Amino acid sequence: MEVLNRDGWQRLSAEDKEEWMRKMVRELPDDMQYEGLASFERFGQRMETGVFTHEGERFVFVPGDHVTLGWDRWLHGMNKETSADLHETVSEYGVEDVDSFLASQMSPVREVQIVPMLVECETISLGWIEVSEEEAFAQENPDFSSTLEQFKQSEIREYELHQHFRLIRQEEGEVRILWFNEGIELEDVVREEAAAGFGLLTEDEWEYIYGGGCRTLFPWGDSFDYTMKLKHYGALEGAEENVDQLAEPDSLLVEEEDHPYDLELPNFFGVRFAGDPYKYELTLDTAGDVMPKGGDGGSLICGGTGPLVGFLPAAAVYYRDGNASELDWEELMDTMYYRRVFRLTGMALQS
Repeated sequence: MEVLNRDGWQRLSAEDKEEWMRKMVRELPDDMQYEGLASFERFGQRMETGVFTHEGERFVFVPGDHVTLGWDRWLHGMNKETSADLHETVSEYGVEDVDSFLASQMSPVREVQIVPMLVECETISLGWIEVSEEEAFAQENPDFSSTLEQFKQSEIREYELHQHFRLIRQEEGEVRILWFNEGIELEDVVREEAAAGFGLLTEDEWEYIYGGGCRTLFPWGDSFDYTMKLKHYGALEGAEENVDQLAEPDSLLVEEEDHPYDLELPNFFGVRFAGDPYKYELTLDTAGDVMPKGGDGGSLICGGTGPLVGFLPAAAVYYRDGNASELDWEELMDTMYYRRVFRLTGMALQS
């Protein structure tokens, strides 16, 4: 299926892509519907691809490729602003060799074959499930009733009682209630999704989907983009003045209304990432063990490192949280999200 790999796919006409997408539906999980082609462009990469829906959730076709992943050296190098910022920040922690420091935070360089797949555009919370008010009361949490009433009478947008419940005010005044999903194990998630025909991302697949096989530190290049609007900082102009005022994720939160932030926008495959170092996305390593991506639980940002270093876990394509293995499963699932994939391997597609 060479046409389902990136080079072959990019050469196809829109009519041929449509034909392949319609053939593909016959091989997909039940209730997966093809919606049509859409084009996505970001960070100098562009992709026209198929969009699908499954029970109201969007998926996009991501063509396969043979790519180099991981990071151990610069492709172009940082600009002066990024270099000065990075050296000043890490020198406060006794780091002298910046390049070695960065390489130690990244996954190793390796050659990988990525198979074509359908990828869910948004993530699903692992640790939190949405419940009705009636279902929430049935949990018999002693703090819930009074907290809900106070929340309804307030103007607070979001409140969380750590690993118990979360309240989110909707635009129409409704209150979403999320309950901590204690007791669920990785094996449960893998088994349930496999039964529905889906898999979970590997680390290789996540890095490919996020960076498209780029050889730079960030998906847009080697230098940080100081024009971005970032979660917890807002617009970066003047952000250094607000480093000590960042909100903790398990306390009362008041977020800006004019979302989204730059790192939350769809990328060149049409996939959206959290863009938040407090959050992890669940992937599996080659041994099938948990390999969290896209965050560090907020460790760097809480340390007052500023947006460049604080957002390395969320913005750098190949970042690995070296401390994640020290956290137990319950600690991880509090801020863990995952997305479903359907790999197009061994399919009976005929041209």
